[in-house]
Amino acid sequence: MTKTQSIADRCRDANCDLVRLLFVTQSGAIRAHAVDASKVETAVEDGVTLSQLVQTYNALGVRDKDGRFDAAGEVRLCPDPETFRALPYAERTGAMLCDVETLDGDPWTVDPRSSLRTFVERLRADGLAPEVAFESEFHLFETDDDGTVSKVDERGAYLTKSTRETHETVLATIDALKAQDVAVEKYYPEYAAGKHEIVTGHALGVRAADEHVLLRETVDSVARDHGYRATFLPKPFDHATNGCHVHLSLWDETNRFYDEEGLSRTARQFVAGVLDHAPALVALTAPTVNSYARLRPQLGATAFVCWGRGNREALVRVPATGQSDDAEATRVEFRAADNTANPYLALLGLLAAGYDGIERELAPPEPVSIDPGTLSAAARRDRGIDRLPRTLGAALDALEADEVLRDALGTDLFETYLGVKRSHWDAFTDSAVSWERERLRNVY
Repeated sequence: MTKTQSIADRCRDANCDLVRLLFVTQSGAIRAHAVDASKVETAVEDGVTLSQLVQTYNALGVRDKDGRFDAAGEVRLCPDPETFRALPYAERTGAMLCDVETLDGDPWTVDPRSSLRTFVERLRADGLAPEVAFESEFHLFETDDDGTVSKVDERGAYLTKSTRETHETVLATIDALKAQDVAVEKYYPEYAAGKHEIVTGHALGVRAADEHVLLRETVDSVARDHGYRATFLPKPFDHATNGCHVHLSLWDETNRFYDEEGLSRTARQFVAGVLDHAPALVALTAPTVNSYARLRPQLGATAFVCWGRGNREALVRVPATGQSDDAEATRVEFRAADNTANPYLALLGLLAAGYDGIERELAPPEPVSIDPGTLSAAARRDRGIDRLPRTLGAALDALEADEVLRDALGTDLFETYLGVKRSHWDAFTDSAVSWERERLRNVY
């Protein structure tokens, strides 16, 4: 039985009459075409024609008219049959994640998903396989007829009362994720009122980013079914933030981030690479104006370029592990990421930065064991603890100058991404867009 035949059979078995073809653009927004189940085999074999312009819209939904593509160009949206899921929150509907190819059938050099796969294959050629988990925070809220926003609860801070208010919604979300073969490890209400976090299991490479897309779609859809709205926006309300912490380790037959002394030399080199490229990297992992309202000192998000064991104000944290699973669980956590990022690009940039540290055999500075925000500016300077970029514009300047990340993305993807994000930054700086936060809550 061929893959296309198995997809057709799975559509029939799951009573799916419609299949959404999901992809993520440079803006980080999840988009879809949908085909009737009777056409799913044709979609897998031939792809679905798509305008190149779709990759030039910024987070505000405005096309980058100065970009490299115009209305004449077309590409093909190519669903990956191995990613087929029946959607438990959408009646008679399934979904597949997609690559984008040229009309000639070659990988489109502007496609984030296939670009990530290419880099993961490069790592595999060196005997390294990335295990990754995206740990996502989100807020549940309600809106009145006049548009007034009210958070679902006013408690937060891990209180059990916060788990009761939205118990049915959270349970339905977890059930829906498991039905899509997305492993769920734990759930808890977070610090801010109305804030929640669902922790999913690690997955290899591209699949981890695919599952993050499925999680975002699931949370938003189930929340709406229960009469709520969900937002992943990094700074959705006053006194509230949402992050997307990326947990990562590299494996061959064993965890290359672990040795008998704990954190291995390979892991330390990886951390050093991430720190070295941090100013540019955050342009990929924290890619909206709103992101930099979150990346501030002493918000539990990180504002400084440093690393530490168990330090939640460090850019890179080495989490504690269980007493019996060090070899399996040793990993690093990158904290300056949020859910406005395209997960394929964020992961590609993170892997490229860390791998550069391994190739160059970089050594990280001494770990920081206190909140760097409590140190004086002089003390941080003496310890080499730099501030992350304070704005999207500054991060984009750093990205534009970073040859390692340019090489990892490839010139076409790199320049297209910069153009789209510059258009977002220009829209913000050209007018005092006080409505930016409200508009983006409807996207992320």
